[in-house]
Amino acid sequence: MIRPSYILALALTLPAVHFLNAQGPEPGSLAQFYATPQVVVDKMLELGGLKAGEKVFDLGSGDGRIVIMAAQKYKANAVGVELSEPLVRQSTERIKTLGLSNTAHIIEGDLLKQDYSSADLITVYLLPVGNKLVTPILEKQLKKGARVVAHDFEFEAWRPAKTIDVDDDEGRDHRLRLYQR
Repeated sequence: MIRPSYILALALTLPAVHFLNAQGPEPGSLAQFYATPQVVVDKMLELGGLKAGEKVFDLGSGDGRIVIMAAQKYKANAVGVELSEPLVRQSTERIKTLGLSNTAHIIEGDLLKQDYSSADLITVYLLPVGNKLVTPILEKQLKKGARVVAHDFEFEAWRPAKTIDVDDDEGRDHRLRLYQR
């Protein structure tokens, strides 16, 4: 038999769990922070063909999990761009704790005001409006051969070279699209 105290504890815990996974958008933000499942992070980097020594930018890097995996597993030079100061602080501390400061770092700032000309790979999990706003910047700055992997939301102006679906551990389906310049 389930005790009423357990039901109350569950009711009080669920909002906290949701908050840890989804934080309200920062003013001027192009997306709300949702933690990307690790299986999806790995598939994004794999789909993007990330190789050791390449430079990857994660736009709206949140808690830094893509940057960390890119540096740790793929031996890439990984840069996150994040507007939220608490998320920048959190991910920077994690990078430092893992000893990845030489190959991974986070820029606190507006992703629409950065230079991506050195990128070999860009990873993105933005809302459609964010993808639309960043499209002309990437078209202008990305070098020939650079790749972009978009999570869930497409770049309407571009045709994907490849699209895959990935199931996470909670049974949610994620669509990843690879674009090549």
